[in-house]
Amino acid sequence: MRNSEFTIKKNQRIAAGMNEMILQVPETPEDEEMLRNIRPGQFINIRIEGLYLRRPISICDWDAGAGTITIVYKTVGRGTEAMGLMETGETLDILWPLGNGYALPQAGQEAERRTRRPLLIGGGAGVPPMVSLCRRMIEAGLQPTVILGFRSEEDAYYQDRFEAMGARTLITAEDGSIGQQGFVTDAMRTLIDSDGACAYDSVYACGPEPMLRAICETAPETIPGWFSFEERMGCGFGACMGCSCETKYGSKRICKDGPVLERSEIIW
Repeated sequence: MRNSEFTIKKNQRIAAGMNEMILQVPETPEDEEMLRNIRPGQFINIRIEGLYLRRPISICDWDAGAGTITIVYKTVGRGTEAMGLMETGETLDILWPLGNGYALPQAGQEAERRTRRPLLIGGGAGVPPMVSLCRRMIEAGLQPTVILGFRSEEDAYYQDRFEAMGARTLITAEDGSIGQQGFVTDAMRTLIDSDGACAYDSVYACGPEPMLRAICETAPETIPGWFSFEERMGCGFGACMGCSCETKYGSKRICKDGPVLERSEIIW
């Protein structure tokens, strides 16, 4: 973990209530090393002037060459409202990178059989972590399928980004205004043929807990999975124990032991 001052390069609206922010990482050897070692699924913790608790935001993607990190945040309260008003050139006090991300094979290495055809699922504000996860899976020679779930077309974003990477991308909307009407689990069911054969051999998901639970109940029991949980956090690095949850292997902290937990350890 490192405490750094990032500079805002871009801050723009990309969907209803959703903003994309690109942050410039300081040009120091320590920060550049941290940037190279980020894992998909990790997050940053942002200090907002006038507010006591920092705001945890998932890392969407990063570019070690350009020295940037991209985040996407939803306007839901005072902190994110303040972020939405920030302009290019302003600086942010950030703790990073935090949390336990997704474990991935390195590019050029032979991936395990169980992750040759991964299914990536993002719901609403849970879409951003899937971007870097998808990109690095493709770099490692995997063939991911992506399902993005939204309430309506005005909430939808990043479909073109996943398609540009070459991932098969399915969209669902609760009101049917874009893609398939329904939930991400409805799209999951289309990936199982009439003989019961599944088009994916692992599942990775990020989104609200009811969605994660529904995904777990829909995916065949033999399919391994990794789920990124959303939780209110105090410190963001495991000191306060405020985001603890019970797993099959004891109590774990979402901010430090998570936010990514394995399907086999989750107690719903």
